[in-house]
This record gives sequence, structure tokens and C-alpha cells, in this order.
Amino acid sequence: MQLTIYRERGAFDELRREWDSLLQRSVTNVLFLTWEWQSTWWEAYDAGDLWLVTCRTDSGDLIAIAPWFIENRKDERVLRTVGCVDVTDYVDIIVEPHHVDEVYRTLAQLLADHRAEYTRINLCNIQENSPTLATFPDQLRVQGFEVNVVLQEVCPVIQLPQTWDAYLEGLDKKQRHEIRRKMRRAEEEQAVNYRVGADADLDLEIEQFLALMRSSQPEKEKFLENPRNERFFRAVIQSMHARGWLQLSFLRINDRPCAAYCDFDYEGHILVYNSGLDMEASAQLSAGIVLLSYDIQHAIDTGRKVFDFLRGNETYKYRMGAVDTRVFMLKAA
Repeated sequence: MQLTIYRERGAFDELRREWDSLLQRSVTNVLFLTWEWQSTWWEAYDAGDLWLVTCRTDSGDLIAIAPWFIENRKDERVLRTVGCVDVTDYVDIIVEPHHVDEVYRTLAQLLADHRAEYTRINLCNIQENSPTLATFPDQLRVQGFEVNVVLQEVCPVIQLPQTWDAYLEGLDKKQRHEIRRKMRRAEEEQAVNYRVGADADLDLEIEQFLALMRSSQPEKEKFLENPRNERFFRAVIQSMHARGWLQLSFLRINDRPCAAYCDFDYEGHILVYNSGLDMEASAQLSAGIVLLSYDIQHAIDTGRKVFDFLRGNETYKYRMGAVDTRVFMLKAA
């Protein structure tokens, strides 16, 4: 097997043609591992020393990418996955199914050979069904590492049925009644308009979304005060739109945006990434829940299979019928 450690930003450009093709063949095909997401994150945050590893067969075929970097802290150097941790929900090693054991064994040996370059390993946001959790810890232990796999967060998801009525019937009776009542009340208001999908003026819609995001919670406003965070949001929305993966939805009252969701549509999954709400304009009509209900209905009507709320155990997700999946953190030293 041929191993290469890329340490310069140009690695993303060099691997662009092969990256997403490998991801489509891999066991961990999620949007947050696409070339578009990974390169956009690195461009926005440049969070340390890039340590991006590729594995190829002897004939030169790309079979794995470990998109890692080393974060420089005051007293240590931590090896992490590109995207960790706040704005990226699922990350992992990209690997072809038929080469899993070989790749993890080789990567563990590589990490052992280069252990002088970092203090510890901290790989975040690994989904519970990933072969990284099943295989990599034992390979690292063989190389003398102490390994600890810990629960990081839950990610509530809805397995979507074929019809909207079937979805409603699967909910708690009280919640089913509340959704119907709120949607009916909104539909009785001629001034309320729902639309999904960015129009020709994407820049304007990005401004409207970010304004709603700031107004919805003090924590989100503070988050966007960091120029790197805002720069990333703008860039990743543009990048996802260019690939047809963006689903930006708005609920408007009297042509005024009062609620918005920035979701992504990837491989049959709707990923609920972030939201914004004008608290004053939307309070009487429960605009946030109404918009979320419309988005779930739209996902069902367009044949999507999973509605993924991503990380966080907020109560409203369970009221909408979501069930927990989990992500873990792999720690080694």
C-alpha cells in the first residue's frame, strides 16, 4: 500500500477529482466528508497543521483518505479530523469496504511511526455504525496506544414513511393534533407563504437567513460575531448550492421572512443543519414548528428516506417523532 501525508493546502486541489468518487464507494458516505465541505472548512478555519493521509493500492488506485490535521495548543499537539468539532456533525475516515481491515492496520502503524509529531489523538463525531469504532481501536492498541471510545452526543432522526398521513399517525396523539392545528391556522392566513429552494438571488437569501439566525438566540448571534464562523457559513451555503445539495426554506408573513431552515439534501437524507427565527413576527403562528412541519412533508413528498436533526437532544426533535442515533469520540495516546 502506498501512503502519502499531505501537509499543504494544495492537497485539496490535488485530490479534488478523486475525492468524491472515493466517498461514493466508501462505507461512510456522508455530506460532511465531501470534498466541498472539507475544503471549505479548511479554507475558513485553517485550524493547525494539515496532516491529510491517502492510501493507494500498488497500482495507484485511491482506496482511503484520513482527513486529519494537528491542532497546536499551548502545551500539546492534538491530531483531529478536518471539520471537528462545532460546525460539522459527522466525520470519519473515508475507506472502500473491501480494504477496511488493511487500511486501519496500516493507518495505526503510520500513527505509531509518527507519534513524535503529536501529543494525543482525538477523533470526533464518528457515527455509531462506523467501522472506525469496530476496527480502529484494536489496531491502535496493537501499536501500543491507550484507546478510549466515549459517547459524544445523540443525533435524533426520523425514518420517513411513504406518506404524510402515515407520518402523522406515527406521532403521539397530542403532538399530531398540535401539528395539524398549527398548520391549519397558518394556512388560514393569506399573508403566510412557504417556499423551499433558493431562488435566483441566493446572496439575498443568505443575508435573510443569517439575520434570522442572529435574532433567534443570543448564542447564535455570538457565534456569528466570529468572522471565521460567518465566513464559513456563507462559503459552505454557496458550495452546497452549487452541487444541488442545499435546501433553504422560508416561512414569510406579509412577505417578511419570519422563519428559515438551512438544510442539506444528500443521498436521500435531509440534514437539518441550522435555523433562524424572528421571535416577534412569528410568535402567534408558531412559525418555527409550522416551517419544520412543511419541510418534513416536502421531504416525504419528494421521496426522501431520512430526516436527520443532527447533533443535539432538543425536546422539539422528539416531539416531531425523532429517535436517537449516536456519535462517538475516539481518544488515543
